[in-house]
Amino acid sequence: MTALALVLAFAIGAVIIAVSNEVVLEAWGNFGNEPLRAVEASFEAVGEAYGALFEGALFDPGAASVTEFFAPISETAVAATPLIASGLAVTLAFRSGLFNIGGEGQAILGAAASAYVGFHFGLPPVIHLFAALLAATLAGAAWGFVPGYLKVRTGAHEVITTIMLNYVAGLLVVYLLTMKAFERVGRSAGISPLVAGNARLPELFGGGLRVNAGLILVLCLAWVVWWLLFRTTLGYGLRAVGQNRKAARSGGIDVGATVIGAMSISGALAGLAGACTMLGTDFALSSETAAGLGFAGISVALLGRATVKGTVAAGFLFGALQAGSIQMQAATGTSADLVTVIEALIVLTIAAPLLMARVFRLRAGDAGVSTTSGGWSA
Repeated sequence: MTALALVLAFAIGAVIIAVSNEVVLEAWGNFGNEPLRAVEASFEAVGEAYGALFEGALFDPGAASVTEFFAPISETAVAATPLIASGLAVTLAFRSGLFNIGGEGQAILGAAASAYVGFHFGLPPVIHLFAALLAATLAGAAWGFVPGYLKVRTGAHEVITTIMLNYVAGLLVVYLLTMKAFERVGRSAGISPLVAGNARLPELFGGGLRVNAGLILVLCLAWVVWWLLFRTTLGYGLRAVGQNRKAARSGGIDVGATVIGAMSISGALAGLAGACTMLGTDFALSSETAAGLGFAGISVALLGRATVKGTVAAGFLFGALQAGSIQMQAATGTSADLVTVIEALIVLTIAAPLLMARVFRLRAGDAGVSTTSGGWSA
């Protein structure tokens, strides 16, 4: 199912590349005289665009140095790092029968909290970094706690509350950037001071390669989430509530506490996603920090079919697409927005299993989406 979704998305992307290329359109306009030329031009345009995408995501065969050769895969890892953390947040909520659309706001506040600790306090190395990461974790967890508590106490659906809290978080950061505590000396309002070097995620290899320790952090987080879900009593409770809340309650599980805990942990993971962006690449808070990261996490979790391994793989795929899109646009003129279209098509096909079953003549069981998130009535 996942492989077919990728094939279909890239096939549609190829059509978009062809119909938006002037040379291809001109060749097809002269189809009556040179029919083979039109087909060749189409394949050339698609091949050049996807070839540049590959080079920008993995490696450049024509690189003049080792650093240039590995620079593309380094950028892929940089882009994938926050995506994996954000996807894990959604995956854990899915497994608990919840749909956390609030990863956007949780990531934004996580980035803001880590930035404040990063530039405001003068702490020793290592301690400063851990303090910034802890601040992001607590900020994300607190923002995830709110919709969980409201769901348990008032029945408010987490989809509605998390969507609203995304706007609150975004506007709160805009307000914070107007305050003196977040003001950068010599600059107008709108951007914070730079995070201190002690609070930044260290680069793993240096030499111009931007991949940093955030990659190791999110891979460790993936293992922790897997261990939590499948090797602990808490994880059993989360999965039991996600499968059937009535049965879980009958089995003695405190459903309310489990829901609140799941949303808080999910928020903490999203907060760390924001911290990876802030402490790994951005280093200064602005109104655009972590923009779209929470919603991208939903796409990553869906493509990963709400499994930890799948989420990690999907994060690397989306990271590769984002990193490669820059090279694709620079080398061939194909808009980098094409990657957004491909990502949307992948999610659309994954989210419509019955449609895929009809298109590719699959059995219903082969096209099912393995998530346990409850519906609107949950």
